Amino acid sequence: MNKTPIYQLAFELGQKLKKREWKLVTAESCTGGGLAYAVTEISGSSAWFERGYVTYSNKAKEELLGVQVKTLNEWGAVSQQTAHEMAEGALENSKAQIGIAITGIAGPDGGSIEKPVGMVWFGWAGIHADTITEVQYFSGDRQSVREQAIRFALERLIEFTAG
Repeated sequence: MNKTPIYQLAFELGQKLKKREWKLVTAESCTGGGLAYAVTEISGSSAWFERGYVTYSNKAKEELLGVQVKTLNEWGAVSQQTAHEMAEGALENSKAQIGIAITGIAGPDGGSIEKPVGMVWFGWAGIHADTITEVQYFSGDRQSVREQAIRFALERLIEFTAG
């Protein structure tokens, strides 16, 4: 596992976004704004962080990001489909060039056989690329799952902005 401090990853992401003249938008559920907090810890992040949405409830996902009621009813808040729609909705409702969505089950309860605690779906949308999604399974307590999700999001964003 990468031991780089989260804020160092956020700084690196900021450098890559500035180089490309891109801005980031975040749509977070289980991380509760933790990714937005991490990136705004970096001085000057207003040059590359456009805005963040904390859409913890299904209603917030619908109202702020345009996630369809049908998607939430059929697949649930923690699903590939919801992460996809969250990422695209965040991008569409911002002036950013790249967006990320995070939705999962941080625990300690709320999990099931199909969707265990630690399951987190990510979605990435960009104006220059197709939207992609990915699921990860993290272990540990609530704080650990959330921190791992934030770290993973930053690492992947760095990869996507390389160039």
